[in-house]
Amino acid sequence: MMTSVDADLIRVLADPLRLQIVTLLARETLCTTHLVEETGARQTNLSNHLRVLREAGVVETEPCGRFTYYKLRPDVIAQLAGQFTGLAESARNAADNKRACP
Repeated sequence: MMTSVDADLIRVLADPLRLQIVTLLARETLCTTHLVEETGARQTNLSNHLRVLREAGVVETEPCGRFTYYKLRPDVIAQLAGQFTGLAESARNAADNKRACP
C-alpha cells in the first residue's frame, strides 16, 4: 500500500524538470553548472528544484571546491519502484475480482 511519503515522492518526481534532473543523475554525478547546460533551465530555477529533490531525499550533495555535485540516491528510487511493482502484482491477482453493485 502506498504511504503518504510515497505519494509525496511521486509528486516531487511528477515535475518534468525534476524528472529530467533525476534521469541525468542516474547516468552520472553532476554539478549545478552541468545541469544548467543539460537542461537549459535557469540556475535559480534549477537550484530550487534541486533543493526540493534534496529535501525529499532523492539526491544528495557532495561539495567539491566552490562547486556542489549532486548524485542520485538509487535506494529511494528502488523503494518507489518496489511499491509500483507491488501494485502491478495486486492488479494482476485481482483482475477477476469484481464487487457486485447493490
